[in-house]
Amino acid sequence: MADFLLAAATFVLAMVALGLVRILRGPTLADRVMAAQLLGSGGIATLLLIAAATDMPAAVDVALALALLAAFASAAFVNGIAGRDDPAATDRG
Repeated sequence: MADFLLAAATFVLAMVALGLVRILRGPTLADRVMAAQLLGSGGIATLLLIAAATDMPAAVDVALALALLAAFASAAFVNGIAGRDDPAATDRG
């Protein structure tokens, strides 16, 4: 069972790595933030799968901390674009 969980963690990590392409090439800032959220969710899933496969409870704590940081990042993004004139939040850089 541990081998299956580790294989699933590897698969999730590989799929999340594809999200890096969207972060680098995202046409808008919102696309990039959503891809970063995908990376956070995939990281959480990977850590939880690894924790279950290796019986390492500390990885669950790290996953919970990562989930908390992802929630703060989303709130900061929404708060940051609330004051912009551009409702689409296009990337100007």
